[in-house]
Amino acid sequence: MQTTSSPNLPAFGLRLRHMRRAAGVKQSALANELNIVQSTLSRWEAGIQLPQIHIQQKTFDLLAINQPDDGALRRLVETSNASLHLIEDATHKCLAFSNKRAKEWGDSDHDLLIGQSLWRFATEEIEAAEKNLASLDWWGKPLPVSQTFSTSKIVHDELIISKGQIIWERMYLSDGTPVRLCTSLN
Repeated sequence: MQTTSSPNLPAFGLRLRHMRRAAGVKQSALANELNIVQSTLSRWEAGIQLPQIHIQQKTFDLLAINQPDDGALRRLVETSNASLHLIEDATHKCLAFSNKRAKEWGDSDHDLLIGQSLWRFATEEIEAAEKNLASLDWWGKPLPVSQTFSTSKIVHDELIISKGQIIWERMYLSDGTPVRLCTSLN
């Protein structure tokens, strides 16, 4: 079984700007919480400067503090007959998954993945598709065009990514947080 370290998510600045705006937080307020100057945050969003990975995660965590439960959406995902899961768009934090997805992922206790980033399990094809989102203006559009791509199989200790077609679709939580519905098409 393969395990990997958590690589940097591509387009940190675009993700940050999108998530910060969705949360209704001003640059100056977020900079104050991070104990940095507003111009540093501005450089991060512009892609001029990239903070260390633990600072990136702390930044996303600060923006996610007041997330609602969105129980109805979670139940829709969990009771779906399709193989799908729901993640925060910017951080890949797992919010919910269907029973069919859990079976596809294998025998581990997947409830431990709720609230955790799934990015560390990405295949090379998922990483490439994620990097391509910036060129498609995924982070600039409120409802970007859904993305479909193929991925290979990879086995991790915690879960298995199956080979097949995946579609990514943008949705929003009740507080405006952008989320991504990830559905297997096979």
